[in-house]
Amino acid sequence: MKTTIIGIAGGTGSGKSTFTNRLKDYFGDKVTVIYHDNYYAPHDDLTFKERQTINYDHPDALETDLLVKHLKELREGHSIECPVYDFTLHNRSQETIVIKPSHVIIVEGILIFQSQELRDIFDIKIFVEADADERILRRVLRDMNERGRKLDDIIEQYLTTVKPMHYLYVEPTKNVADIVINSGLNNVAFDIMKTKIEDILKKGAAADEAEKAW
Repeated sequence: MKTTIIGIAGGTGSGKSTFTNRLKDYFGDKVTVIYHDNYYAPHDDLTFKERQTINYDHPDALETDLLVKHLKELREGHSIECPVYDFTLHNRSQETIVIKPSHVIIVEGILIFQSQELRDIFDIKIFVEADADERILRRVLRDMNERGRKLDDIIEQYLTTVKPMHYLYVEPTKNVADIVINSGLNNVAFDIMKTKIEDILKKGAAADEAEKAW
């Protein structure tokens, strides 16, 4: 099975998850989505308070090597057990998700273009950008509504790690993207990617039928 791997990156609150989820909603089970966030390293040895102080916006906070290994396994036709991260606990959960190979895999995350090894795996690289004010407002709403965070903690984390790490590790990777879009709601970009993925899936299905016939 030929697999096309698409990377969708961008700063926190940029709209990358919105763009990714629009594609997932449209194609359903025909595409596979993997979130880099689920590869945050486990810290069972630390207390909750200690885990709160970790710089989660630094590349070292993630097990990117494991993601690279998993993507290579999927490309070779093997299923993987993807970890699941619990943001309310600041720790990886005991749960895993079995992900099977597919013709299109979308990987979404803030730092996915920062690693050269991971970057080289992507066939298509998309960077979603947005105004900094919009990004912080979206992050505040998300963290309060979905992750049970307090406003003061969100602001402190943003100023001490999120903002400086963005300009150090995230923003520079825009230069390696094949496509840069200015919103997760960009309909022109969505239509372009929709058409591209439809073509990939069509060719993949034809190849599968030819292989069965052989």
